[in-house]
Amino acid sequence: MIQFTLKCDKDHRFDSWFQSSDAFDKLLSAGMVTCAVCGSSDVAKAMMAPRVSTKDSDAPVPAKPKLSEPASPAEQALAELKKHVEKNSDYVGKNFASEARAIHSGDAPERPIWGEARGDEAKKLIEDGVPVAPLPFTPTRKSN
Repeated sequence: MIQFTLKCDKDHRFDSWFQSSDAFDKLLSAGMVTCAVCGSSDVAKAMMAPRVSTKDSDAPVPAKPKLSEPASPAEQALAELKKHVEKNSDYVGKNFASEARAIHSGDAPERPIWGEARGDEAKKLIEDGVPVAPLPFTPTRKSN
């Protein structure tokens, strides 16, 4: 595994792990690497300081952040957004497209919802003027 510091065209910087440098190049060329802050796919490697390990150093090793805790202000904001969405809206699961359409047409009570939709379903909702947006995180699935 290798960690790269990446930068998007809007100068957002973020770190991401990849299986190898070649794996990063393949994912980048396939358009599968996007900015963790704004979602831009115009991403490149940023300048990074090398990590050199010396066995004879008595300097204390800095504590590594826990992976379960947000490591940056952007990650903290995403964690708070996720918590807000899950607390203040109804999870409708794989019925998201039909439920969003029913709310839009007035056949279901208006309320904030979130769930899952296939790409073609989401595209059709947008084409039909149903106001939807992708979430910038993977929500915790709830059972109905």
